[in-house]
Amino acid sequence: MPDAVKPIPVAKGTTVVTLLPGMANRHGLIAGATGTGKTTTLRVLAENFSATGVPVFLADIKGDLSGIAKAGGDNPKVAERAKALGLPDIVPEGYPVTFWDAYGESGLPVRTTVSEMGPLLLARILDLNDIQSDVLSILFKIADDQGMLLLDTKDLRAMAQYCGDHAKELKTQYGNISPASIGSIQRSLLELEQQGGDRLFGEPSLNVHDFMRTDPGGRGMINILAADRLLQSPKVYATLLLWLLSELFEQLPEAGDPDKPKLVFFFDEAHLLFAGAPKVLEEKIVQVVRLIRSKGIGVYFVTQNPLDLPDPVLGQLGNRFHHALRAFTPKDQKNVRGAAETLRQNPAFSTDAVMTELLNGEVLVSVLDEKGSPTVVERAFVYPPHSRFAPLSAEERGEILRASPFRASYLNAIDRESAYELLKKRAEESVPAEGATRERTRAGAGSAPTKRSRASPDTVLGSAVKSVARAAGTQIGREIIRGVLGSLTGRR
Repeated sequence: MPDAVKPIPVAKGTTVVTLLPGMANRHGLIAGATGTGKTTTLRVLAENFSATGVPVFLADIKGDLSGIAKAGGDNPKVAERAKALGLPDIVPEGYPVTFWDAYGESGLPVRTTVSEMGPLLLARILDLNDIQSDVLSILFKIADDQGMLLLDTKDLRAMAQYCGDHAKELKTQYGNISPASIGSIQRSLLELEQQGGDRLFGEPSLNVHDFMRTDPGGRGMINILAADRLLQSPKVYATLLLWLLSELFEQLPEAGDPDKPKLVFFFDEAHLLFAGAPKVLEEKIVQVVRLIRSKGIGVYFVTQNPLDLPDPVLGQLGNRFHHALRAFTPKDQKNVRGAAETLRQNPAFSTDAVMTELLNGEVLVSVLDEKGSPTVVERAFVYPPHSRFAPLSAEERGEILRASPFRASYLNAIDRESAYELLKKRAEESVPAEGATRERTRAGAGSAPTKRSRASPDTVLGSAVKSVARAAGTQIGREIIRGVLGSLTGRR
């Protein structure tokens, strides 16, 4: 069997538990209470995927994963775990890493445009109610119809102001645009900007294909998103990661059944994805999770309790790593029993009893076999990582950032002509035009009315052709087709 598709050893109990790369895109779950070892399990899986040639994306919510880039040996517990499991000495190793940051401070900027995000996801970031979300969708529709790019938040603010000022003229074609909803959208945008969230929007926007690279040695790139600050705005964090998933879903071709994933995407604090999500959004999330497997993408949800995830999502997660759950209340005990029932039972022990007894770094693990069936749950200790536990210093991180091949592509923002500039120009042109109209009205007062000239068909046709030519010259002059979660498709 070629090295690229060898089973990945991830834990050891009575036997060695291996994960089949060909089944890794059937998604997975890492669950457990705080402090039970979920982050170490994530790290070990990421290292093994990278060594197998599979690129990885993960969010660093505690700021302690950057050490993956450097060889380990800094933690005596690694040697202790290796000895306890009867493993040979762990060879310290660092892995290829690219750092990303929505704020552009600790990594390469992660940007998207307002148009790419779409009204459905943006409404969640702005915490809009149903009526306000409908008005936001109208703003997007008007921008699309008028060929105006919505690239950043100032574009959307300008479009909201324009639609509010012209609500009466627009009402017949688009429906009611209430001043109260416009005001709510503007306030939410202002709040987002004050939190620094406006840095998410602009150009150059992220190309998700840049996640899917390997180093010269064939190891998969580990893409680490700095999320410690981003997590202070949970809805922004969850929606950004959801947008990344939707981009992967929309842009990648069908992959069939590859011998290993094209990319493994770890979604930490996954419960935030569904907390307060409207039903329509939850249905679309389920749709993406169900279908993205066919694109060769494996999604691994990391959360404290598996029951935090909706049943349709939980049912898609074939590879499961359950750390200890705490049961201090009757409700906790019920949750433990529910979590235990999702695993294929092992007659050698009681799953729900063991789930509360697991030690730090110990898991109940069930993975998919070569036929795609879940294995009987095993009690095992996760293998120790090869990389460094301690996070990188600012100097070490900066060195990696300066060496990144994507630095030139993303470092500098671009601000091209879009809705803000076009609406500003339109407003400036209307001022002298209104003045000239008033002068003509005063000059013609009392004179005999003149018959209004009628444009010839040739003139009308010529104007239409020019309008079409101008529209064709813009990125969204044609009708925009938004994908399953509202972002654009086929634009690159």
